[in-house]
Amino acid sequence: MKIIEYDNKYEEDVKDLLVELEEYIISIDKDNLDQIGKNYREEMIKSDLEEVNSNNGKCYLAVEDKKAIGLIMGYIVKYEKSDYLDYKCPKKGRISELIVSKNTRSKGIGRKLMNKMEEYFKSNECKYISVEVFSYNENGIRFYKNNNYHTRCIDMIKEIN
Repeated sequence: MKIIEYDNKYEEDVKDLLVELEEYIISIDKDNLDQIGKNYREEMIKSDLEEVNSNNGKCYLAVEDKKAIGLIMGYIVKYEKSDYLDYKCPKKGRISELIVSKNTRSKGIGRKLMNKMEEYFKSNECKYISVEVFSYNENGIRFYKNNNYHTRCIDMIKEIN
């Protein structure tokens, strides 16, 4: 297994990974708010890569036997002028996607992808890395906690019907 920068020849594998993650999120979503929209498979990759490319980011793939089996996407956070009113705004990287195919989990691939992204952020003088984790994703939360991440903010929801 090797970690490489994104290459278009793995586009279909990346689409598969994004769909696999969304199907997992749907399966654990106790609020039943997540879905895979009609154009998800074709449009999500474009949206994610645009975010990465327009924000000094990277997409790395874990490749084995000519197939992408994992990916990580991240970018450097751009602050608005108003952010500086109440926040110190240290240079920060943001992980927007981390996916390892369910068939290859628990083999250290996620950690290797994280290491690669952390190296990239360090080389760009980032002081912090943030990531949003779906609160029902107990496996994801455990993974990040095991890699020294901690909760800083909590987004809460209430149905009002």
